[in-house]
Amino acid sequence: MEHMKLTFVNVGYGEAILLECPDPRFADGVFVAVIDGGSSEAEEFSDHFTGRLPLAEYLHNYGPGHIDLMVSTHIHEDHICGLLSAARDFVPGALWQTLPEEIASRMHPLDASLAQNDSQDKFLRALNDYQSLRSLLEQHGNPVLTLRAGNTFELCQGLTCQVLAPSPSKAVELESRCRDLFGETESDEFLKKLSALDSRMNNYSLILLLDYQGTRILLPGDTNRLGYEDVDPTYLKSDLFKVGHHGQKDGASEELMAAIRPRAVVCCASSDRRYNSAHPDMLRMIAERGAALYFSDCPQLPGLDLPPHHALTFTVGAAGVLSAQYIV
Repeated sequence: MEHMKLTFVNVGYGEAILLECPDPRFADGVFVAVIDGGSSEAEEFSDHFTGRLPLAEYLHNYGPGHIDLMVSTHIHEDHICGLLSAARDFVPGALWQTLPEEIASRMHPLDASLAQNDSQDKFLRALNDYQSLRSLLEQHGNPVLTLRAGNTFELCQGLTCQVLAPSPSKAVELESRCRDLFGETESDEFLKKLSALDSRMNNYSLILLLDYQGTRILLPGDTNRLGYEDVDPTYLKSDLFKVGHHGQKDGASEELMAAIRPRAVVCCASSDRRYNSAHPDMLRMIAERGAALYFSDCPQLPGLDLPPHHALTFTVGAAGVLSAQYIV
């Protein structure tokens, strides 16, 4: 493998990204990272018409057989719960995430039966799966790292990663809200704090800027247009941009797109365009920028006729080289 591959697995409404980069220092000569894992809900994959499949199944069928790094951008069911299933089958060498050890030590299993609506149910399960994922890494003696804006890493030969968010102030806010939530013993107050944290979690996402030999890739988790307030816009210029929040109307702004100036944009909207994902205003904004638009699933949109596919894969070369292919 001479180029890096970046694959957006079709997990329906959710995100799961597989990165494979040539480097002889790693097993089979390839550094492998997984960034988010989609959902673990069986109903998300009950209809295979568009090619959806769980991340773990994709890795068994198409993956390289090992994971050197797993990344949880934030704790929401459609991003983290599929990571746990994948990690049980392919124990990752390390985990990147947003909560420090001090907060993790205060966490405890939560009773999902407390949920009064679907959103609370999903978030409770996400928080429990986060704890299980972290415990799995710790049981194997593999590191769990807390990332913050300003961290930089050389992941493998030719590939660097810069963390643009969460900022120190957002990190403190996230820690405080988690501490309050897990310290609450009164049910009604607990559910209020649960919903408040759930509503803010998107903008506590990791924002990662990858650079492979001069080709820049911006992966913001579910950060919406308001979540970039602490990010220096001069860092945002990228060749490939995964638009935040599944391409909902708040996923980006004109100012943000002007700073990023992407040549290609990926939207992780579900085929049924749940929660107004792949919003027409967002797609229009992308088109007006002249960026090529790709989808991890097959959203029902006028004039769009994508073949059912298991994944969207980019071959990434030096100095801005990108080519895309749907894996059917």
